[in-house]
Amino acid sequence: MAYYHHILVGLDLSPESQQVIDKVIHLFDGKDTRISLVHIQEPLSFTYGGDIPMDLSDIQRQLETQAANRLDELKQQLSGFNVTTHVIIGQPSHEMHRFAKDNNADLIVVGSHGRHGLALVFGSTSNGVLHGASCDVLAIRIKE
Repeated sequence: MAYYHHILVGLDLSPESQQVIDKVIHLFDGKDTRISLVHIQEPLSFTYGGDIPMDLSDIQRQLETQAANRLDELKQQLSGFNVTTHVIIGQPSHEMHRFAKDNNADLIVVGSHGRHGLALVFGSTSNGVLHGASCDVLAIRIKE
């Protein structure tokens, strides 16, 4: 039976990310699977534009360091897997597509809050990842 060899796990690093990690362990434990834990941060300059007249690069670096530390904590739970961690600056769905393609990932795993209505229209990362991915996508339903 064929299985996935390289899984990109996209995490927003919220407390709910633990549910995604738990599901990955449950589904792929015992498989010879490589996992890339990826967190994508939008640049602060995109978020705040020109509204803040100051250099945000130090704050951006601090956020990247905090994200890398959190990914390392989550990586410890995946001790049976070959795991790498990546903090990437950019637009989440675009960067996940790019990373998956550049690194030959055959599955992207993301958490999904199951938004609908206006919340879905105004943007859902998991929906953006699904539309445009060059590999399979697994959306893990996040329980409140």
